Amino acid sequence: MQEGAVFISLNNLGKKFGREWIFKNLNFEFAAGSKTVILGGNGSGKSTLLQVISGFVMPNEGKVNYSRNNEAIADDKIKNQISFASPYLQLVEDFTLTEMVGHAYAFKPFIQNIDPQKFIELIQLEAAKYKFIKQFSSGMKQRLKLGLAVLSDAPVLLLDEPVSNLDKNAIAWYRNLVTEYGKDKTVIVCSNAIEEEYFFCNSRLSVEDFKFRETRA
Repeated sequence: MQEGAVFISLNNLGKKFGREWIFKNLNFEFAAGSKTVILGGNGSGKSTLLQVISGFVMPNEGKVNYSRNNEAIADDKIKNQISFASPYLQLVEDFTLTEMVGHAYAFKPFIQNIDPQKFIELIQLEAAKYKFIKQFSSGMKQRLKLGLAVLSDAPVLLLDEPVSNLDKNAIAWYRNLVTEYGKDKTVIVCSNAIEEEYFFCNSRLSVEDFKFRETRA
């Protein structure tokens, strides 16, 4: 176990929408400091699972447990352990980049004493520092979301389809960013089997293995 890193266990986890179980009887452990990819096709439930792990969505059955150095982390403290990036998370469109970064920094500092100016340099958007987020391209927004997640001072990093909207150069930037700044975190990545997204992962979980379909007489 990596000292100070967070261990996550999924215990008999189940989530359904209406009568349809998205996954059921899911048991899995994310070792402290591990790098895991959740694989599944579109509509398989992998994003739902990631949101359940984060606490944004509640399961219908089972429990997600967080711990550090064999000591449980209280449910109301879990949000402080997490940083999250996905294409569907919204940014504050009426903020400039400088305002958005300053706002995020006020609530959760960046790792390695990175300040907002250094952050903007690391995401390579210095030319857009006074531009409104609503004027950003989808690729610029995704770069910002990834930067806010990876560089956040949080021990758990959750990434949903991280290379969405990124061109070849931006994907190379993502690879460098997560390699350098994600190495000490417990990282979970959702992917449609796009290897660029999870090249650094050392374990995998397939949502398809936990499908449940009721049979009717």
